[in-house]
Amino acid sequence: MDAEEVNERPWEGRPWDGQSVCVAGLGVSGRAAARVLAARGARVTIVDARDGEEQRGHAAELEAHGVAVRLGDGESLPAGADLVVTSPGWRPDAPLLAAAAAAGIEIIGEVELAWRLRPEGAAPWLAITGTDGKTTVVRMLACMLTAAGHKAMAVGNVGTPIVEAVSEPYDVLAVELSSYQLHWSRSLAPYAATVLNVAPDHLDWHGSMDAYVGAKAKIFAPGCVAVYNADDDTSAALAERAEGVSRRIGFTLQVPRPGELGVVEELLVDRAFTDDPATQAAELAALGDVRPFAPHNVANALAAAGLARAFGAPPEAVREGLRAFVPDPHRIQHVADVAGVAYVNDSKATQPHAAAASLAAYDSVVWIAGGLLKGLDVDDLVRSCAGRLRGAVLMGRDRHRIAEALARHAPDVPVVDVPDTDTGAMDRVVAHASGLARPGDTVLLAPVGASFDMFANYPARGDAFIAAVERLSRDAR
Repeated sequence: MDAEEVNERPWEGRPWDGQSVCVAGLGVSGRAAARVLAARGARVTIVDARDGEEQRGHAAELEAHGVAVRLGDGESLPAGADLVVTSPGWRPDAPLLAAAAAAGIEIIGEVELAWRLRPEGAAPWLAITGTDGKTTVVRMLACMLTAAGHKAMAVGNVGTPIVEAVSEPYDVLAVELSSYQLHWSRSLAPYAATVLNVAPDHLDWHGSMDAYVGAKAKIFAPGCVAVYNADDDTSAALAERAEGVSRRIGFTLQVPRPGELGVVEELLVDRAFTDDPATQAAELAALGDVRPFAPHNVANALAAAGLARAFGAPPEAVREGLRAFVPDPHRIQHVADVAGVAYVNDSKATQPHAAAASLAAYDSVVWIAGGLLKGLDVDDLVRSCAGRLRGAVLMGRDRHRIAEALARHAPDVPVVDVPDTDTGAMDRVVAHASGLARPGDTVLLAPVGASFDMFANYPARGDAFIAAVERLSRDAR
């Protein structure tokens, strides 16, 4: 390695002892990064603009690990910082990060830090990104890898910080990566990776669609197996443009071509990882093994299977993994059937692409929608699903924008506007939806907007829907 390479990769061969590191953000990943760095001898200061009881409790725990904590000031860069490790929620134009960039101080995220901290012989990464489906795929993949006999762990945005997992004796890590995390990555090189799909999201953070797509593209590093969605033009284009990947493998909801995984009649099949993909297909699972069943969830299963097969998992491990997989709540979650109407909670559908996939899973829908649209356009979504709508019940701050799109593209669909924001609002929303529904319909909470105008988060919104449906069901008995 010459001198120029040493300057470009200053962490290699350099002990952390005495290095001054600023960790931006007191969230889960920030606290984990601070603890790990302090344990390796770095002088760590963690900063956060908040100064509440919860933050002070975290501060006391971190100070016991030798971490300096500065609360109530998230803008000033600590003097003498050699490196900044930022949490995903901090935008690139945040004052502290802007000051670090102006001073020539390197800024990385927890994912990049975890990659640099890997010990020799560390577990390879199978990495997942995309606008929708990441958590489902990473959990499906972990189940498949476990069924194949590997000691595997799902890490990243699913709860376990990556910096805490990289030093553990796993055979392989299934890693969920957001566009925020990929933005701050420099040297990440997974064994195999996938971009599930790409649709406008987080544009307020990235600044443009090009920047958002560029962050996703980083996951296809030289040497990796690039698993792409052949039904998603952007995913396919990113894989095609990726330089130096070892192999490109597609997945599709159609009959697969050689080099792809796909669907034949009622089966998920593999025409990529067989002795002769031109003439052979391996049966992986039945469509009935995919739970909950919906077209976009079949695509999730195929993506997970592509990564598992790239790592050598046999076909039976794919099937066993899908059967062992337990779906997370608030993702096309069937709540109850009341008077012949199905009630489904997809509170996680917080932008148009996710809501479109959810709506496409049902033939006749009373749609519950609304929330914070974050500047995203809903006209294409409403246009595409208009023929499926029995009715719509709208709530939340940006409900008028959805109502306007419905008036343009589905003028015959009855719409109920619920302006209420009190704790009983969801009961009234569900009651109106029940009034619009007919036997055989699905009342679907697929809000298309974020929840923060009315609820603490999307799980709280989903829990409110579940509770309202349960009360409706009791009253109907």
